[in-house]
Amino acid sequence: MAVRVLIVDDQAPFRSAARMVVEMTDDFEVLDEAETGEEAVAKALDLHPDLVLMDVNLPGIDGLEATRRILAGASSIRVVVLSTYEATEYGPRATEAGAIAFVSKSAFTPDALEEAWNGAAVA
Repeated sequence: MAVRVLIVDDQAPFRSAARMVVEMTDDFEVLDEAETGEEAVAKALDLHPDLVLMDVNLPGIDGLEATRRILAGASSIRVVVLSTYEATEYGPRATEAGAIAFVSKSAFTPDALEEAWNGAAVA
C-alpha cells in the first residue's frame, strides 16, 4: 500500500517539484496539497495522510506550528519539514515540533524522501 502524502508549500513551483519527487518514488503517492499552515492542519486532520511534507515559511501559522497542531490532533501522521533554511538552525526546531526529519529543499530527491520516511538522518 502506497504512502499517502500531503504537500504543504506556499509556492506553486515547489509544490509541483515536490509532487514530481513523490510520484517518482516507489510506493508513495500525492493525496493533496495545501498552501497555508491553517489549510495544512485542516486537510491533514480531515484526510489523515501518512506523511506531510511541510514548508517552514508559510502564510498564517508557520510550518512548525502547523506541525505541532497536526500531531496534537493525529499523532499517527508523520511530518517531514522541507526548507531553504539551514538544517543546523531549523533541523532541531523541526524535531522539537515533532517532525521525523528536516530536509533541505535543494536536497529533496526520491532517495531523501525514502530515507526520511524510514527514519534515516537527512539534511
